[in-house]
Amino acid sequence: MVPDQQAAIDFYRDLFGWQGEVGTPETGGYAVCSLKGQPVAGIMAAMNPDGTKPDPMPPAVWTTYLATADLAATEKKIASAGGQAMVPGMDVMTLGRMAVMSDPTGAVFGLWQAKDFPGAGIVNEPGAFIWSELNTSDTDAASAFCADALDITTTAMEGADGYLSLNAGGRMVGGMQALSAIDDLPPGTPSHWLTYFSVDDTDSTVDALVKAGGNVMKAPFDMMAGRMAVVQDPQGGVFAVINAKGPESD
Repeated sequence: MVPDQQAAIDFYRDLFGWQGEVGTPETGGYAVCSLKGQPVAGIMAAMNPDGTKPDPMPPAVWTTYLATADLAATEKKIASAGGQAMVPGMDVMTLGRMAVMSDPTGAVFGLWQAKDFPGAGIVNEPGAFIWSELNTSDTDAASAFCADALDITTTAMEGADGYLSLNAGGRMVGGMQALSAIDDLPPGTPSHWLTYFSVDDTDSTVDALVKAGGNVMKAPFDMMAGRMAVVQDPQGGVFAVINAKGPESD
């Protein structure tokens, strides 16, 4: 969600090789971006639920969407577990049903009940989504919420002190950590989900981002899962890039 949709489409096309264009009025102009002919992400102009332009304009942001088989039932579980509806469930033509929610710590995420549109067609490849991370002010409260409302369990991740894995259906699907565990985090940063995109070369991707007007929040560094960086696009949208092959494989 960005103030200037076309500028964002152009930026991510150059950075990741995505293809996309402003969508039809029936979808609010939503742009489905593709890689190798498969959907990988969406970009939309910031707007109010009634279609008007916000004033003031909200900051650019990437939103993590979680799949659900029954959106209405999940909304009820979220409310019972202390979450809130930012955008209540709605139909998106025949594509599916969506909602935007927040957990008790304030972290915002989306829900998608697929119909004609199943979601991402490529993941875990360079230029596509690879990981989602919940950075929260209260890991205990967030863990309880995930279990009660989303059927997502948390377990300590081996070799990563203080880092938790998010597990659904017996599979690891994301991560969680306390905001206090993150170095150099701007004061007042709220609980949030961080989107990771896979890249072949973290350093060259960051160089290209800077040349295109982006900003580096955490310079490339090696960690247990690979070489990563946390960056902002030119409109301020924060995301991470990672070469998940790891430094040993170079």
